[in-house]
Amino acid sequence: MDLTGKVAVVTGASQGLGAGLAKVALERGMSVALCSRSRPAIPDSERVLSSVFDVRDANDMSAFADESFERFGHVDLWVNNAGLLDPVGPLRDLNDGELKHLLDVNILGVALGSQAYIRKLHAHAQTGILMNISSGAGRNAYFGWSGYCASKAAVDRLSEVIAIEEEERLRVYSIAPGVIETRMQESIRATDAQVFRDVARFRKLKASGSLQTPEEAAEKLLKVAFDPHSQIGVCVDVRNMR
Repeated sequence: MDLTGKVAVVTGASQGLGAGLAKVALERGMSVALCSRSRPAIPDSERVLSSVFDVRDANDMSAFADESFERFGHVDLWVNNAGLLDPVGPLRDLNDGELKHLLDVNILGVALGSQAYIRKLHAHAQTGILMNISSGAGRNAYFGWSGYCASKAAVDRLSEVIAIEEEERLRVYSIAPGVIETRMQESIRATDAQVFRDVARFRKLKASGSLQTPEEAAEKLLKVAFDPHSQIGVCVDVRNMR
């Protein structure tokens, strides 16, 4: 797809899917505004705004949205990608501070990013596309993933509510991108089976060569966002897309 002139915002752009999405968007002719708590993977340039912000902070998200619109004039696609997996283990054993941190990033971060984007669209009388990165774990329970599963289920429902509230302003997607070879997957494969019972499944996926690269997953996300013949509906699983 030639997406020249379009603009994407990506949170959690320091590594993994966020970095891969930024790379592919640039290759397709887009400009990108990137943020993460550490420096994003791609530095500032003519078509890149690279910023350090915390998705858990409403003021940071508002400032990031302001910077993005001031730099590019519009944002066609906003991707709330920042997310955590840890802590992993039975709920009874989890550290409450770590659990709160996960929920703050995975749920509050998505809500605040969405809110900042929606407010800017209204202020500029523009329409756009909101894409929240969810997971199959939001629709299936895994032993040891109470925080992660709960947070991704929340992302699905939040996205559906936003789609109703902003139906004239936004197309909204909650995307399950499939299993991608990232540091998160390395961490999953290194987990003890007593902490995460399904670890053998993820090790087999790696051994069989079944994992997507971040760039391959990014291509599917952009197809959902910009191809008029792509899948429709709010909650979308792209694992079987070609």
